[in-house]
Order: sequence, then structure tokens, then C-alpha cells
Amino acid sequence: MSAGAVAAIDLGATSGRVIVGRVGPDTLAAEQVARFPNTPVQVGSGLHWDILSLYGAATAGLREAFRTQPAIASIGVDSWAVDYALLRDGRLLGDPFHYRDERTARGVARVHERMPHAELFARNGLQFLPFNTLYQYAAEPADLLAFADTSLLVPDLIGFWLTGRARAEATNASTTGLLRGGDWDDELVAALGIPRGILPELIHPGEQLGELTAGVADLLGASRVPVIAVGSHDTASAVVAVPMHPESAAYVSCGTWGLVGVEVEHPVLTPDALAANFTNEGGVDGRTRLLRNVMGLWILSETVRWWERDGTRIDLPALLDAAEDVTGDVVVFDVNDPRFLPPGDMPARIAAWCDEHGMPAPRTRAEFARSIVESLAQAFADAAATAGHLGGVDVRSIHIVGGGSLNELLCQRTADRSGLPVLAGPVEATALGNILVQGRTEGLVSGSLEALRDLVARTHRPRLHRPRT
Repeated sequence: MSAGAVAAIDLGATSGRVIVGRVGPDTLAAEQVARFPNTPVQVGSGLHWDILSLYGAATAGLREAFRTQPAIASIGVDSWAVDYALLRDGRLLGDPFHYRDERTARGVARVHERMPHAELFARNGLQFLPFNTLYQYAAEPADLLAFADTSLLVPDLIGFWLTGRARAEATNASTTGLLRGGDWDDELVAALGIPRGILPELIHPGEQLGELTAGVADLLGASRVPVIAVGSHDTASAVVAVPMHPESAAYVSCGTWGLVGVEVEHPVLTPDALAANFTNEGGVDGRTRLLRNVMGLWILSETVRWWERDGTRIDLPALLDAAEDVTGDVVVFDVNDPRFLPPGDMPARIAAWCDEHGMPAPRTRAEFARSIVESLAQAFADAAATAGHLGGVDVRSIHIVGGGSLNELLCQRTADRSGLPVLAGPVEATALGNILVQGRTEGLVSGSLEALRDLVARTHRPRLHRPRT
């Protein structure tokens, strides 16, 4: 068994990448060959993803990938969850809505009139998030849903355009709120008035979606290589590449969102899990990701974006250095307050939260940054402890992967506030998980998730942050 090459399309909420992976029994490496912005578009109908631009940039990246590495054996696609496109006869009926669009509020009301959240949780195991796909469907005009013949989540749409085959990958489908026991919940779908015919056949990580169409292969300068279903929900791929022992560790996949949880064998549908607003999402190899969505670095990045509106350029490393030098107490606020979800004046919202709770608001930019980091660290520590309690996992360490693993202050303060060692990295966990599932399907590596994680640990040693207090 020797090393080989695969290509990963990794679409995040702020940018996308095409990555060439090298994988083998003792090899795991990722080289970025293209990076492109993912900029939402506000039009009269609301906030949308510019999905055609994303696909164009992804295929341009794939062309470069095949130019530099003609022997690529397969392609895998991952992205954020919940958002979808409607199609008829293979044609797009409009750009997908962004999950931060305000329309989701009316969808929540319509769904809960028919079925309250507690009953939904007993069926789908999902925490309440106002942008889950079932709420978005409820916000659609009924005649538009009736006109569509297919609905595809973002990575499934990219896969459809590459292969001509419409399927719903299971880890991402688990975020729709419409799965029960691993299959579409036909009773729930009917109760919510969603046309059953728009929901495609499910496919699981490691299965082949199909080969590139002849036209796409010609466009890419490639042979008709297969597109492999990976953990197409980016967190599902990221968790594959967490070099952890799941019986004693929690993870934080930290980027725009902070997904904090543990890996368990079966969904946890207890009253305590419902009360804690935890979610059960599908993982690779049938595992369950018991986790909570924490607002994540979105709050910091949106704060910086707001400060930069006047043309000022914020040096983020310098800002975090200044934040680390802040002495004295700073406010720890609830990062999961719904006011922090939409784009806008994040510093003013933090100040308003402080005023409402009788706490002094940060005054300087360094204090705002330190307050955000401390608040995220506390939210991560609390969610990790709760996840362990709910899932019966004796959490003795926390792994932080993704872009947030580069934030030394955040990692250290999470260790300090949890009282547990934090292991930071790999940064490219999502891409590595995508690469590993493809590599296993192509016979370049073999074994269980534990074997794949051992390869990650041997090739991407994490940085250790010990709790200081």
C-alpha cells in the first residue's frame, strides 16, 4: 500500500479552498492549491450565497489541482450545513439562502405550531437552532416547494454538478432535522407539508457518488475520476481528524462556529440533553456527534469587520497580543445570545448585553477582544463538561482543531477555565478528514476511525496547553 493523491473541495462560511492531499500508511499531507472568498449577497429577497461563483472558483481550483498532480484518484466535497438549493429538471431555482437571513424566524413559528421543539428533539435529536433546514423549508412559499423536484444541500449540489447524480450525504442530512434513525422521517416530512419527492436518496461517507461527467472532466483536464462521499458536513470531516481517544476527550471544531462535543455510539435523547440544548448529528462510520453549537470566532471577526468599516486596518495578531496584556477582570458574556447571530455592530451588542446585566462594558478594543476570548473559552469549557456528562464520557482533555487552534490565547484560556489540558491542532482538520475518508475508499489507507486518527497524531502532533490555574 503506497501513498496517493486525492482532491478536497472545502467550502467554509467565509472562504473556500481546493486542497490536494497525499495519503498513505505513514503519509498525510494537505497542500492548498486554491483559496477564494465566500461573500454572501444581499438582494431584495434576502441574504443569499453566491453559489455559482463558488462552483466556478472550485472548478478553477480543481483544474489547477489536476495540472499540478495529474494522478489525483478522487474528489471529495465538504461545506457548512443546513443551507440548500431548490432545483427542477436539474436547473437551479435561485441562489441558496444564507442561514443568517431573517426569514428563518417565520419558519420557526410555522413548524412549532405543528410540532413543538421537545417533540422534534425526540424524533431528530437536534438542538434548537432557528436556521435548521426544516425551519427554512417552512419559510419557503408553498408553491415554490411544490414546483421544485429536488432539494440539495450545498455539498450535494456541488457533487451533482460534478457527476450529474443527486444524492443527500448522511452526515449533512442529519442537520436538516428531517432524519430519524438514519432515514428520512416520512411522517415528520408529511406533517410539516414538505414534498417528500424533493428529498434525494441518502448516501454515506465512503460511498462513491459517481464519476465526473465527460463535460466536467474535459473542463478540468482530468480523467473521469470518482467523486467520493465524505463527511460532507465540515464538522463531520473535522472530527475524523481529531487525534483523540473518544472515550476520554471532548473536541472543539473552531472557526466561524465553535462545535463542542464528544463522540458517542448512539444518539442521546434524554430530557437532560434536551434541556441543555445539545444536538445529535451523524458522524463518519455511523458514530454520533453529541455537541453544542457555540457562536465561535464569528463574534470576533464581525467585531473586527465593524471596526474596519471606516478603512482602518486591524492587525488581528497585534490585537490578540494587546488582549493578552489586559489586566484585571473583563466581562464574560453569553456568546450564544441570539443577538450575536446576524451581521452588524457587534461591539454595541456586547455593550448592550453588559448594560442589561448590570456589568461594565469593555472600553478599549483590546478589552473587547479579551472579553470575547474569555467568553468563548468559558462557553467551550462549559459545553465540553456538559457533553461529557450527557454522553457518559470521562472528559480528561479537550482537542481544539480548525482555525481557532491557532489562537494561542483562546486555547490557553480554555485550558485555564476548564482545568483540563487543551491539545491544539491540526488546523486543517476538515480537509484532512475529507482526505482520509477518500484515501480509505481508494485503498490508500485502511482501518477504523481510531486507525485514521492515529495517522493524524503521527503526522500532525498537537500543541499542548496545560491549565495554569
